[in-house]
Amino acid sequence: MRLVPAVFLLAAVTSPALAQGAPEIVIPGKPGVPVYINGVDASWGIVIGEFGLDKPGLMAPTVVYRPLVVSLPEAEAAPYHPRSGKKPGYGRLEIVPPANRPLPAPAPTYYRSWSAGSAPGPVTEYPPYAPPIIQYAPTIQPPFRPMSGPK
Repeated sequence: MRLVPAVFLLAAVTSPALAQGAPEIVIPGKPGVPVYINGVDASWGIVIGEFGLDKPGLMAPTVVYRPLVVSLPEAEAAPYHPRSGKKPGYGRLEIVPPANRPLPAPAPTYYRSWSAGSAPGPVTEYPPYAPPIIQYAPTIQPPFRPMSGPK
């Protein structure tokens, strides 16, 4: 009696692990954008290959079947005109003023400038106290040893 539930439990536990080697149906994520695998359009096709984490790269994916899909041009979306629901007229509504109209007052002049320069004062400021004495220690080099030839 316990053998049948054990077999069903084993089948239920191992089937997800074996499912990663099965053929895959390729469904594009966005309409009009094809899915290419090794330079072949595999949209809506069947692909066989090793895609799991246990043996990656063991077998190159192969496109087994790809149905002939005829793509139709998509209809353009209807324009949205929220205020009146009608399409606006062509171009702007321009009113050409008459030539003998009173002109507005001229605009005031506007001028702005930028500059860059050094701050006034001496270039180097020395501290008001005597700086510490810096002594350089001579570097010690290893004694010179001439290369001796073979003896």
